[in-house]
Amino acid sequence: MIGGKKLWLWPAIDADGDVLDILVQARRNTTAAKRFFSRLVKQFGQPRVVVTDKLRSYIKPIQNFAPNADHRAHKGRNNRIENSHRLSRKREKIMGRFKSPRQAQRFLSAHDQINTIFRPRRYNLTAISYRHARTDAFALWREYTAEMTA
Repeated sequence: MIGGKKLWLWPAIDADGDVLDILVQARRNTTAAKRFFSRLVKQFGQPRVVVTDKLRSYIKPIQNFAPNADHRAHKGRNNRIENSHRLSRKREKIMGRFKSPRQAQRFLSAHDQINTIFRPRRYNLTAISYRHARTDAFALWREYTAEMTA
């Protein structure tokens, strides 16, 4: 809920659990699904498998934009997507909630990309690999901030 209106988060997650893209929209219908899915296909290409909840609005866009994709719509299969909300919700609570849909869209798009860099999947890495990944992330961040200030 933002400003008394119910809005929907449309996240796209890859097989590793990294957030590819997120969209904040007021509707959860076929038109909104087409908009989101077309944007994803343009940016990342056609997927092999698409996992969604049981919303019927997904069927047409998936058939149009990725006709060869295996569409799996099942209650428990989209847990990875549902769990990706946890970090966003936690950060939103710290910020004191979102004030507008535009602010939510801008924040969530940036937050998830940065979060992917700074929080490597610990359970997939050895301790040494994890330390290297964190060191690389901070070096990358220092580079970007140096460019921005120069």
